[in-house]
Amino acid sequence: MEKDLNQLQTLEILGILKIRFQNNKKRHVDVDWEQVELKLKSSPHKLYSLYQMETTGGEPDVVGMDHQTNEIKFFDCSIESPKGRRSLCYDNKALETRKLHKPKNSAVNMASEMGVELLNKNEYRELQKLGEFDSKTSSWLKTPDEIHKLNGAIFGDFRFNTVFVYHNGVQSYYAGRGFRASLRI
Repeated sequence: MEKDLNQLQTLEILGILKIRFQNNKKRHVDVDWEQVELKLKSSPHKLYSLYQMETTGGEPDVVGMDHQTNEIKFFDCSIESPKGRRSLCYDNKALETRKLHKPKNSAVNMASEMGVELLNKNEYRELQKLGEFDSKTSSWLKTPDEIHKLNGAIFGDFRFNTVFVYHNGVQSYYAGRGFRASLRI
Protein backbone atom coordinates (compact mmCIF):
# COMPACT_ATOMS: atom_id res chain seq x y z
CA MET A 1 0.00 0.00 0.00
CA GLU A 2 1.30 3.45 -0.94
CA LYS A 3 1.99 5.41 2.24
CA ASP A 4 3.01 8.71 0.71
CA LEU A 5 0.75 11.66 0.04
CA ASN A 6 0.86 13.62 -3.18
CA GLN A 7 1.49 17.36 -3.03
CA LEU A 8 -2.22 18.24 -3.09
CA GLN A 9 -3.03 15.81 -0.25
CA THR A 10 -0.09 17.15 1.75
CA LEU A 11 -1.26 20.75 1.38
CA GLU A 12 -4.84 19.71 2.16
CA ILE A 13 -4.02 17.92 5.42
CA LEU A 14 -1.58 20.61 6.56
CA GLY A 15 -4.29 23.24 5.96
CA ILE A 16 -6.93 21.26 7.86
CA LEU A 17 -4.58 20.61 10.78
CA LYS A 18 -3.49 24.25 10.97
CA ILE A 19 -7.08 25.55 11.08
CA ARG A 20 -8.08 22.96 13.70
CA PHE A 21 -4.97 23.79 15.73
CA GLN A 22 -5.79 27.52 15.67
CA ASN A 23 -9.46 26.94 16.52
CA ASN A 24 -8.74 24.70 19.54
CA LYS A 25 -5.85 26.35 21.39
CA LYS A 26 -7.00 25.04 24.78
CA ARG A 27 -6.00 21.53 23.65
CA HIS A 28 -2.33 22.46 23.24
CA VAL A 29 -1.35 25.55 25.21
CA ASP A 30 2.33 24.55 25.35
CA VAL A 31 2.82 24.03 21.59
CA ASP A 32 3.05 26.47 18.69
CA TRP A 33 2.07 25.70 15.10
CA GLU A 34 5.57 26.30 13.68
CA GLN A 35 6.91 23.42 15.82
CA VAL A 36 4.13 21.15 14.60
CA GLU A 37 4.49 22.06 10.93
CA LEU A 38 8.26 21.56 10.99
CA LYS A 39 7.90 18.08 12.49
CA LEU A 40 5.11 17.16 10.07
CA LYS A 41 7.05 18.23 7.01
CA SER A 42 10.04 16.16 8.11
CA SER A 43 7.87 13.05 8.76
CA PRO A 44 5.85 12.26 5.60
CA HIS A 45 4.84 8.81 6.89
CA LYS A 46 3.32 10.46 9.99
CA LEU A 47 1.54 12.96 7.76
CA TYR A 48 0.10 9.97 5.87
CA SER A 49 -1.21 8.57 9.17
CA LEU A 50 -2.82 11.89 10.07
CA TYR A 51 -4.42 11.98 6.62
CA GLN A 52 -5.89 8.53 7.31
CA MET A 53 -7.15 9.69 10.70
CA GLU A 54 -8.82 12.66 8.99
CA THR A 55 -10.39 10.78 6.07
CA THR A 56 -11.94 8.22 8.44
CA GLY A 57 -13.59 10.97 10.49
CA GLY A 58 -11.20 11.30 13.43
CA GLU A 59 -10.53 15.05 13.24
CA PRO A 60 -6.97 14.69 14.63
CA ASP A 61 -5.55 17.56 16.63
CA VAL A 62 -2.52 18.27 18.78
CA VAL A 63 -3.32 17.54 22.43
CA GLY A 64 0.04 18.46 23.89
CA MET A 65 3.73 17.82 23.99
CA ASP A 66 5.58 15.03 25.74
CA HIS A 67 8.43 17.04 27.22
CA GLN A 68 10.46 13.94 28.09
CA THR A 69 10.59 12.70 24.47
CA ASN A 70 9.99 16.06 22.75
CA GLU A 71 7.15 14.41 20.79
CA ILE A 72 3.98 16.18 19.74
CA LYS A 73 0.85 14.17 20.60
CA PHE A 74 -2.14 13.92 18.28
CA PHE A 75 -5.46 12.31 19.27
CA ASP A 76 -8.70 11.89 17.37
CA CYS A 77 -10.85 14.78 18.58
CA SER A 78 -14.11 14.10 16.75
CA ILE A 79 -17.05 14.53 19.13
CA GLU A 80 -18.21 10.95 18.51
CA SER A 81 -16.16 7.87 17.62
CA PRO A 82 -14.89 8.29 14.02
CA LYS A 83 -17.60 7.26 11.53
CA GLY A 84 -15.17 5.56 9.16
CA ARG A 85 -13.92 3.28 11.93
CA ARG A 86 -17.09 1.85 13.45
CA SER A 87 -18.61 -1.64 13.39
CA LEU A 88 -15.25 -3.31 13.98
CA CYS A 89 -14.41 -6.15 16.34
CA TYR A 90 -11.32 -5.66 18.47
CA ASP A 91 -8.59 -7.69 16.70
CA ASN A 92 -7.88 -10.03 13.79
CA LYS A 93 -8.14 -13.22 15.84
CA ALA A 94 -11.69 -12.21 16.77
CA LEU A 95 -12.43 -11.34 13.14
CA GLU A 96 -11.19 -14.72 11.91
CA THR A 97 -13.17 -16.71 14.48
CA ARG A 98 -16.50 -15.01 13.78
CA LYS A 99 -18.66 -17.27 11.67
CA LEU A 100 -21.77 -15.13 11.17
CA HIS A 101 -22.16 -11.41 10.53
CA LYS A 102 -18.45 -10.80 10.21
CA PRO A 103 -17.43 -7.13 10.43
CA LYS A 104 -15.34 -5.67 7.62
CA ASN A 105 -12.20 -5.30 9.73
CA SER A 106 -10.84 -5.11 13.26
CA ALA A 107 -9.81 -2.03 15.22
CA VAL A 108 -6.28 -3.30 15.83
CA ASN A 109 -5.73 -4.19 12.18
CA MET A 110 -7.13 -0.93 10.85
CA ALA A 111 -4.99 1.08 13.28
CA SER A 112 -1.91 -0.83 12.11
CA GLU A 113 -2.77 -0.15 8.46
CA MET A 114 -3.13 3.55 9.28
CA GLY A 115 0.17 3.65 11.20
CA VAL A 116 -1.47 4.72 14.48
CA GLU A 117 -2.14 3.30 17.95
CA LEU A 118 -5.46 2.85 19.72
CA LEU A 119 -5.83 5.24 22.64
CA ASN A 120 -5.15 3.53 25.94
CA LYS A 121 -7.39 4.15 28.95
CA ASN A 122 -5.12 6.87 30.36
CA GLU A 123 -4.98 8.71 27.03
CA TYR A 124 -8.77 8.37 26.75
CA ARG A 125 -9.21 10.01 30.16
CA GLU A 126 -6.72 12.71 29.09
CA LEU A 127 -8.82 13.35 25.97
CA GLN A 128 -12.00 13.59 28.05
CA LYS A 129 -10.46 16.48 30.04
CA LEU A 130 -10.48 18.48 26.78
CA GLY A 131 -14.22 18.11 26.13
CA GLU A 132 -17.09 15.65 26.14
CA PHE A 133 -16.36 12.87 23.65
CA ASP A 134 -18.36 9.72 22.89
CA SER A 135 -21.61 10.76 24.57
CA LYS A 136 -23.58 8.76 21.96
CA THR A 137 -20.92 6.29 20.77
CA SER A 138 -18.08 4.32 22.33
CA SER A 139 -14.47 3.62 21.36
CA TRP A 140 -12.33 0.51 21.63
CA LEU A 141 -9.22 1.18 23.74
CA LYS A 142 -5.83 -0.50 23.74
CA THR A 143 -6.43 -3.47 25.98
CA PRO A 144 -3.96 -4.69 28.60
CA ASP A 145 -2.48 -8.12 27.79
CA GLU A 146 -3.91 -9.76 30.92
CA ILE A 147 -7.45 -8.94 29.72
CA HIS A 148 -6.79 -9.60 26.04
CA LYS A 149 -5.36 -13.09 26.61
CA LEU A 150 -8.75 -14.00 28.12
CA ASN A 151 -10.49 -12.81 24.89
CA GLY A 152 -11.61 -9.56 26.48
CA ALA A 153 -11.20 -5.98 25.32
CA ILE A 154 -11.95 -2.60 26.85
CA PHE A 155 -13.79 0.41 25.50
CA GLY A 156 -14.75 3.80 26.81
CA ASP A 157 -17.55 6.32 26.55
CA PHE A 158 -18.90 9.40 28.30
CA ARG A 159 -22.31 9.15 29.98
CA PHE A 160 -23.94 10.91 32.94
CA ASN A 161 -21.04 13.42 33.12
CA THR A 162 -18.68 10.51 33.75
CA VAL A 163 -15.99 8.71 31.74
CA PHE A 164 -16.64 4.98 31.78
CA VAL A 165 -14.25 2.21 30.78
CA TYR A 166 -15.97 -1.16 30.30
CA HIS A 167 -15.21 -4.57 28.89
CA ASN A 168 -16.56 -6.76 26.10
CA GLY A 169 -15.51 -9.90 24.29
CA VAL A 170 -13.06 -9.23 21.46
CA GLN A 171 -15.56 -10.56 18.90
CA SER A 172 -18.19 -7.95 19.77
CA TYR A 173 -18.90 -5.11 17.44
CA TYR A 174 -21.54 -2.41 17.32
CA ALA A 175 -22.60 0.26 14.85
CA GLY A 176 -21.89 2.91 17.49
CA ARG A 177 -18.42 1.66 18.50
CA GLY A 178 -15.25 2.56 16.67
CA PHE A 179 -11.80 3.40 17.86
CA ARG A 180 -9.85 6.55 18.59
CA ALA A 181 -6.22 6.82 17.56
CA SER A 182 -3.10 8.48 18.85
CA LEU A 183 0.03 9.46 16.99
CA ARG A 184 3.29 10.89 18.24
CA ILE A 185 5.68 12.89 16.12
